[in-house]
Formats: sequence, C-alpha cells, structure tokens
Amino acid sequence: MQNKLLCYKQYHKRNKHRIAPFCGLLLAALCGFTGCGTEHNEAVTSISFSQDDSTGQFAADDGHTITIGFAQVGEESDWRRTNSDSVRNTFTTDRGYNLLFEDAQNDPDAQVSAVSRFIQQGVDYIVLEPIVKTGWDKVLGDVQKAGIPVIVADRQLTLEDDSLYTAWVGSDPELEGDKVCAWLHALAEKRGLDESQFRIGIIQGTIGSSPQIGREKALREAASDYGWSIVGSERGEFTQAKGREAMDALLEKYPDLNIVYCDNDNEAYGAIEALEAAGKTIGTDINNGEIMIVAFDAAKKALSYVRKGLIACDGECNPFLGPEIEKVILALEEGKSVEKIRYVDEGIYAGNQEIHSVIVDGKTYPVTQVTQDLLEKRVY
Repeated sequence: MQNKLLCYKQYHKRNKHRIAPFCGLLLAALCGFTGCGTEHNEAVTSISFSQDDSTGQFAADDGHTITIGFAQVGEESDWRRTNSDSVRNTFTTDRGYNLLFEDAQNDPDAQVSAVSRFIQQGVDYIVLEPIVKTGWDKVLGDVQKAGIPVIVADRQLTLEDDSLYTAWVGSDPELEGDKVCAWLHALAEKRGLDESQFRIGIIQGTIGSSPQIGREKALREAASDYGWSIVGSERGEFTQAKGREAMDALLEKYPDLNIVYCDNDNEAYGAIEALEAAGKTIGTDINNGEIMIVAFDAAKKALSYVRKGLIACDGECNPFLGPEIEKVILALEEGKSVEKIRYVDEGIYAGNQEIHSVIVDGKTYPVTQVTQDLLEKRVY
C-alpha cells in the first residue's frame, strides 16, 4: 500500500468553518506552492508529529465540538480493552470531542451497521477498527459520499479503492510475526536444535482479521525457510476460553507437538491452562519434552508469564492508538496533509538474554529481557 497523501481542500471542504484564519492562510500558501488539486500526485508534503504534538486544544479553544464515531471490534482481550480506553481517554468532552462508541461484539455485520448509523448521525469523523478485512467497499462508499473522513486503526482493510479511507494507524502484524519467528530460529541456532523437529500448533485469532493473516503468513514463510513442521491449527478467536478449547483440541490431535504459536496473549493464557491441566511441562527445552509457547500483544500480565518461563517470547502489539489517531484528526482540522499509513513502534520480549536481537529484512531489532523492574513500570 503506497504512502498516499490527501489534501484537506480536496477532501474535507465541509469543515472550513472550523479552521482558524491563520490555518486558512497556511492552506492557501501550501496549495499555491504545491498545486493542490484533483490529482493525487500533487498532494502536499506529509507532516510528521511527535507524541507531544497532540494537544487536543484545537477544538476546545474555538469552542467547537468534534464528533467522532468509533466502531470498535469488541472486548475479546486485554489488548482490546486497553485500546478502547486509549481512544476514550483521548477523545473526551473537556478536550473538545463528542465520542460515539459502538462495540460490535466481534460481529462484522453489526460493525457495518454501526458505521451506517454514524452517517445518519452526521459525525465529523469515523474511526474504524475492523473485525475483518473485507466487505467494506459499499458502506465506506456511502461514507465517502457523505463527506466524512475515515481513519482506520489497528486492523487493515482490503478494498478496491483505497481512497475510501483517509489514513490508517496501527501495527504491522506480519512484522510482529517475522520478529517472533526470527527469535525461534535464533534460539535454535544458539542451542544447536534440529529445526526439522519443530512441531508447531497454531491457535488462530479471528479468521480473516489482519493480525491473524499477518502473523500466520510470517509463521508459514518461516516454516518453509527453516524446515519447521506446522502440525495443525485451531481457532482461538483471541479469547482465553477459546484458546483453552483450541489447545485441548490440538493436544488431542497432535500429542507430539512441541511449540504453540498463539495469535495473542489471551489465547496463550488459555493454552497454559490446558497444558497444565493435561500435565504437560511448559518451557523452552523442547528436546526434553517441554512445550514452548510464543504469543503476541505483550500485555503486562503476559510479560509476567514471560518472566516465569510460561511464555517464551512475546511480540508487542501497541494498543495506545488514541493519541496517534488524534494527530491525524488535528492535522486534517488544520488543513494539513496526512500520511496514508502510520505504523506505531513495537518491541519483542523474552525471559532471558540468550538472544539479544533478531534480524528481519536486514534490520536489527533488540530483544528486551523481562525484569521485575520492567514489569513494575509497565502501564499495560
């Protein structure tokens, strides 16, 4: 997906009444120098922001309230609840916002209906964290006709026309998967393990979601590269209860598996429950019968499990998207252009310093050892 830019004058004419006079002059100057018109390749240069740039005072200072419709996936995990809190804590009434929150409860049809309601309610912006990647063309076409900018967050979309949304903010699930798989490979090399003996069971997140697709793609490519065996997969739906059911099913079908690849932390919690109930030993010594668990999200609870050795490696998925989404909205409010794609920073965590860093596509990523001090300072 290209790093396309959108010009406010071209896309967001209906909000001119919000822009302070100096912003209007800035917009005129930018458009005069860059030829901001109907051609996408004439868009102005993107503006980058630091964390402190998002003040939330633009709407509050001029007394105008910005109404935002937020279509959330649900509350299936600790990550999702923290993510929802990040948005709620960012778009508050005292900061000049009216947030309309819709919990789709993991129902794609309900989420589409929520977006349709936002059109009827005449919101100024729609923030969409899609349950699945497909099936959005029609309703987002309706949103575009209504002149409402859409900021997609967390999960990505597959669309025939990418102009149906203004910007996307979130993680790179495939890169997250690449880093965890690189850690597995590095551990094998460090210990002299025979990677052909890796027998991996997958506990999948919601099928068709971008985290499930990206993380599983990374695993299957790594398995092909390193000779790993993926014995099977079961659906965990990103929840602890389903994660336990999936682990029970995997153990019954593939009793000789030695690695469990969980699409999120909550599934890992369920897998740990199932393995302990079955009398299995969890750890990284797979040559001596231990079963290794790797996961994603890096919630504080999960990192405590990493420190205990119950999760061997955890790829971070950053839930604090509220301030990043606000940066996009404030830029549009001020007539600035925005980056089409905006990735957030994320790390990778392990219980010891056996592997100091991993390399993905020629870039080195440090592996952070989980210490008690780190846990005490961790917010999420």
